[in-house]
Amino acid sequence: MTKAIINLENGKSITISLDAECAPISAANFIALAEANYYNGLIFHRIIPNFMVQAGGMDAKMKEKGGTKTIKGEFSGNGVNNTRTHKTGTISMARTNVKDSASSQFFICSTNTPHLDGQYAAFGEVADEASLQVVLDMSSVKTSRHGHHDDVPSTPIIIKNIEIIK
Repeated sequence: MTKAIINLENGKSITISLDAECAPISAANFIALAEANYYNGLIFHRIIPNFMVQAGGMDAKMKEKGGTKTIKGEFSGNGVNNTRTHKTGTISMARTNVKDSASSQFFICSTNTPHLDGQYAAFGEVADEASLQVVLDMSSVKTSRHGHHDDVPSTPIIIKNIEIIK
């Protein structure tokens, strides 16, 4: 199974086991962006306690990076048999209300979120307890409003890089 290591500027890391069987398009998209260094310098820009931590679209000044293509949403509500559930530690693609609008943004669940099952493309999970603890610690940081964005960490949590291990 392919793994991704999300290395943070603060020296912490999150190891993810990617599931290309349940969500091959989402996993391949994430891998391609990571290998192209797309995520380097972006932040976890949205953190909601007891729900999730989200990254992959904004820099530390909350400027959207953009420049990515949208992909098919791999979930049952979009006609795809993705059996992966949104439990604590699941990584999934973020999207708008449009089912095929996911591009670079992803989130990691900090608690069980079964209401997302069948509506978002889950494509892996944290690989170990230490990685899960990093996610849980992130989920409780102080947040504030930044422009029209809510739930932005007061101190930026910056992605240094994402390593892909095949």
